[in-house]
Amino acid sequence: MEYYVKSVVPMIESNYDNFTVVEKNIADFFIRNRKKVDFSAKAIAERLYVSEASLSRFAKKCGYRGYREFVYQYEKTFIEKEESMTGNTRMILNVYQELLNKSYSLIDEAQITRVNRYLSQAERVFVCGKGSSGFAAEEMEHRFMRIGVDIDSVQDSDLMRMRAVFQDKQSLVFGISVSGETEPVLYFLSEANKRGAKTVLLTAKSRGIFEQFCDEVVLFPSLKHLNHGNVISPQFPILIMLDIIYASYVEQDKFARELLHDNTLRALEEGQKQSHNYE
Repeated sequence: MEYYVKSVVPMIESNYDNFTVVEKNIADFFIRNRKKVDFSAKAIAERLYVSEASLSRFAKKCGYRGYREFVYQYEKTFIEKEESMTGNTRMILNVYQELLNKSYSLIDEAQITRVNRYLSQAERVFVCGKGSSGFAAEEMEHRFMRIGVDIDSVQDSDLMRMRAVFQDKQSLVFGISVSGETEPVLYFLSEANKRGAKTVLLTAKSRGIFEQFCDEVVLFPSLKHLNHGNVISPQFPILIMLDIIYASYVEQDKFARELLHDNTLRALEEGQKQSHNYE
């Protein structure tokens, strides 16, 4: 059974901060709407007290040629949701399913291929983040280190600034920032880019300024517009994207990388056995 459908909502959410007040009013309607109504430009303009020109500008900021193309995609993937959910367990599972659907809508497989090419070519990889993003950065370090990538995670702001100075054309820097506003992370990416390093930002926000110092901006879903986003770990949507990058990278040389992974497991098991012998 096919669970995933391409949706325009994640693109609305990732561009939300770029909208004017009027465009945010339009965005709020399409994000929150759960009913099939007349989505024609005339009907929505009257419903929201905006001009049809505003609808067109809004659609273009979301990456579409105009409102007609935008609403065609919206209607095509629109699914009326059951609001009569009961129980916290069902609520949490539905939120996770919604995040998976949004991840599916945002994923760009050609972009993932480019990111993995950078990983294959880099002599040294750094991944940085603060708070929950820092925990995700540490998880990325542990996973990729075990399949032979020379990678370090950085969570300290001062270390990010110092590490930035030593990047060069043989380096790859990943920055993780849900808000897209974490200053030390953006500084690391910007300075590394100036020195010739490849740079990749993982974020829930799309901003034009990122193109100035990021080779790739990988978008993941935001928890901000979810009804129960406050009870979901902010790491979850980040880890989905990291898993996709990881799986794609392993697939490039599956036998060799799985062998490296198994060797690290054996090394850990041997270390545990030796520690028991010394006790």
